[in-house]
Amino acid sequence: MSGIIGKKIGMTSIYDASGKNMPCTVIQAGPCYVTQVKTKETDGYDAIQLAYEDKKENKTTNALKGHFKKAGVSPKKVLAEFTRFEEKKKIGEVVTVEVFIEGEYIDVVGTSKGKGFQGVVKRYNFKGVNDATHGQHNRLRAPGSLGASSYPSRVFKGMRMAGRMGGDRVKMINLQILKIMPEKNILIVKGSVPGPKGSYLIVERWS
Repeated sequence: MSGIIGKKIGMTSIYDASGKNMPCTVIQAGPCYVTQVKTKETDGYDAIQLAYEDKKENKTTNALKGHFKKAGVSPKKVLAEFTRFEEKKKIGEVVTVEVFIEGEYIDVVGTSKGKGFQGVVKRYNFKGVNDATHGQHNRLRAPGSLGASSYPSRVFKGMRMAGRMGGDRVKMINLQILKIMPEKNILIVKGSVPGPKGSYLIVERWS
């Protein structure tokens, strides 16, 4: 399953052949460098490690400096492993957006936007108390009863309550590639992908 590391540039829209306006996401994918090739004999499984985006050498640990030096590449910010890579790769090779073709489907993994501590109305789409009657002046966005009276006298784990929202690893599957711009390392993908502008993404051929 071929893949690449990229960065979310932002969203736009393009028109298809029929004139339909489609929302899409622009991803700068690669170029990535092969920094390690794992095999069953040496590591117990087959995988390819890719590295993306240059990093200052004085902000890189000595262990990683040696790792990148062995691969013959400059220090990079992001490392990711891809199992079942369809093509045989060697250490130091470059992987670009040309591993994909226009029209095929991909999976995109990213970290969703962090929303901080949120209540149940925003976090779980609770309705709240719509009718502010009979003294309901401060219950419009309240969670309501938890059902934890004399039995079970505690709150069950997993109860939908207020808490930290966002900042989670999210995988969007079956997204279509609308356009590839290899000269600029750009992928234009139909629909939205997780994360804010500038966040890093893992793009894989749809499984």
